[in-house]
Amino acid sequence: MTSLPPQILSWFAARAWSIHPHQHAMLARKDAPATLLIAPTGGGKTMAGFLPTLAELATGNHAGLHTLYVSPLKALAADIKRNLTGPVTEMGLPIRIEDRTGDTSATRKRRQRADPPQILLTTPESLALMVSYEDAPRIFRGLQRIIIDEVHALAESKRGDQLMLALSRLQALCPDLRRVGLSATVDDPQAIAHRLARHPDPCEILLADPGPAPDIRMLETQEAPPWAGGGAAYSIPAVLDQIRQHNTTLIFHNTRAQAEIFFHNLWLANEDSLPIGIHHGSLDRTQRERVEAAMVRGELRAVVCTGSLDLGIDWGDVDLVIQIGAPKNVKRLVQRIGRANHRYNAPSKALLVPANRFEVVECRAALEAVRDNDLDGDPLPTGPRDVLCQHILIAACAGPFEATDLYQEVTSAGAYASLSRAEFDACLAFCATGGYALRAYDQWQRLLQRPDGRWQLRDPRASTRIRMNLGTIQDTDTLKVRLKRSRGGKPLGEIEEGFAATLTPGDTFLIGGQIVRYEGLREMTVEVTRNAAKKPKVATFNGTKFATSTQLSARILRILNQPDWDDLPPHTAEWLALQREVSQMPRHGRLLLESFPHEGREYLCVFGFAGRNAQQTLGLLLTKRMEDLGLGPLGFVASDYATLIWGLEPVTAPQDLLDLATLRDGLDGWLAGNAVMKRAFRSAAIIAGLIERNTPGQRKSGRQASFSADILYDTLRKYDPDHLLLDITREEALRGLVDFGRIEEMMARVGTRLDLRRLTRISPLAAPLLLEVGKIQIKGAGIERLMAQEAAALMAASGLAGLSQ
Repeated sequence: MTSLPPQILSWFAARAWSIHPHQHAMLARKDAPATLLIAPTGGGKTMAGFLPTLAELATGNHAGLHTLYVSPLKALAADIKRNLTGPVTEMGLPIRIEDRTGDTSATRKRRQRADPPQILLTTPESLALMVSYEDAPRIFRGLQRIIIDEVHALAESKRGDQLMLALSRLQALCPDLRRVGLSATVDDPQAIAHRLARHPDPCEILLADPGPAPDIRMLETQEAPPWAGGGAAYSIPAVLDQIRQHNTTLIFHNTRAQAEIFFHNLWLANEDSLPIGIHHGSLDRTQRERVEAAMVRGELRAVVCTGSLDLGIDWGDVDLVIQIGAPKNVKRLVQRIGRANHRYNAPSKALLVPANRFEVVECRAALEAVRDNDLDGDPLPTGPRDVLCQHILIAACAGPFEATDLYQEVTSAGAYASLSRAEFDACLAFCATGGYALRAYDQWQRLLQRPDGRWQLRDPRASTRIRMNLGTIQDTDTLKVRLKRSRGGKPLGEIEEGFAATLTPGDTFLIGGQIVRYEGLREMTVEVTRNAAKKPKVATFNGTKFATSTQLSARILRILNQPDWDDLPPHTAEWLALQREVSQMPRHGRLLLESFPHEGREYLCVFGFAGRNAQQTLGLLLTKRMEDLGLGPLGFVASDYATLIWGLEPVTAPQDLLDLATLRDGLDGWLAGNAVMKRAFRSAAIIAGLIERNTPGQRKSGRQASFSADILYDTLRKYDPDHLLLDITREEALRGLVDFGRIEEMMARVGTRLDLRRLTRISPLAAPLLLEVGKIQIKGAGIERLMAQEAAALMAASGLAGLSQ
């Protein structure tokens, strides 16, 4: 085992701290080419990652960059800088630590290129930018280690693919570079290790003591959850009571809009004036940083937040995490639970708050999965080719390259290990000319091959534009929101362009926890004034709308088919018992379809448990098929567990609707000219460099970029249907936006085992979906009262009115 320098040992001894076994193990493996450390939150995994670096730098003999630290979040990089700088200063080590993110000033970035610190903390986007510079060999000369934090989060996204391609470039520049991955929640360590290591090199996996099991349960409330909806307003009194009982509470939501609504309701009920903040990705950076700083100082009793605080920020005073709404994904829930009691061998404390009656079952399933340490996750996909196209352009910015050398470099990244040379050459050809239908246009003639066979930029000045458009994060079409002033007031954050288009002067909406009044649009900025209204029009932040994972769906089905439900609240247990009496329970190996009349319409409910995106796609495909069969469909609504379709004729032969080959053909026809495909194409085209969002001196609005994408998409479909980007687009749409793979998995699971139950009335499980239909139709000032009346009427119609409250 490597011994630590005396100044580091003295620092630990002065605090009566002992070095954890996994920290010793990381020191012993300091020369390993790649190591994945899986350690619980609060277990000192970040210090474990940095200890070998601190030991090597303690002598002060290393000039220039020694260690790169990469995190998914700018806030996390800033947090690690703060937490690392203190100990390094106290140890008296001659180490300069700096961060470099999108928030770093241009002056500091230039200085870092000229004189890099020994430890640099950055993000995937900033690293991609750094490897694109001509002087990258000088910047990274002497680089010894790279530490990738929250590696599980990066491995599952295009940002991770971008990072690993940048890492392959770094490894070419620094052949002895050692790789370290850190994570608390990994469902498949071997898959993550494969992504982390240089292919085909091995990666050691180090498992730390997981520590005590978390203290996690459902929050008990006096009022039962509503039948539908996601706001969980019923839980406000109980949540406030928990805030009073704890030092600091993080209250997680699955979407930004829900976070805003909940924060607003919480603040209205906060009669004790407890200091409570809100934090999500659409808020202005200054406001986010203010909340983070207040948390560090221990000034806030609670923060309402989203995925912006999912990952490793070390706030030791957080002693409770509350998850509002079903977590949808066990791995994400475990990550969020870990934000509480961020200390070694201290159990994390968390409460789940189901937003509606069905989520009670989902929360119970999640609790069981956490207890069993059953983390969900899908197989990691192969590396996306739009990210590869961007990387080829990055390589060209750095200077001329040999195609064979770059291909070998790319295939050393685990996600691209199976990439064929023909696939690589197709991406290279696209980067060079834009493809067959676009090669006549100068703007897409970006690379040329020199007489010596090497590739380079056709115009060196293009490097500026390429660098301005690096990255894989697809910001939604957003507009800045500012308080109205003569010269532009205080920035509040961003709202979606589509939402802004619905606003008329006088409309109110929530942002940053305050109600503002829309005054007008000025130079692509939404101008607002503060408003004292009690009921805002809510900003529909896009955020991320998670789908319930396959593994969690399977657990839900098992719970539904228990002999009894003594472990569930009476109101939910009685609801499920009535479903069993009136109809039957959905089962794992069969597909339940319920057909019933209601208010002059015929309804069909398909309980696929395939996740929201797949159930939505199923609704689109089934209604199209019903139209072909003359059944007169009128509309549908989807949730994570079912699709409810209403129309003029009853369905009597479901096998005619649910033939997989027919569904796949219907999908191909529907996708061909659909907005979903155009949206996927726009995303791929921006990442691959076909469409520029940013140009010197200007930035395209979302509508301008969409308009450009629509024209290009229609042109390629007509004149070059085999274009690389169209192929990428279809892959992206099937995997993400329409999630057809979940439908295929569902059909493989059930085969021809279809259970069609013809009922005389609404079934208990279908009733909440009718409320979702009502939500779309009901508008006006009396929405809450009308919703309550409709809920009571629907529950009475389905026999649910007398259940326990």
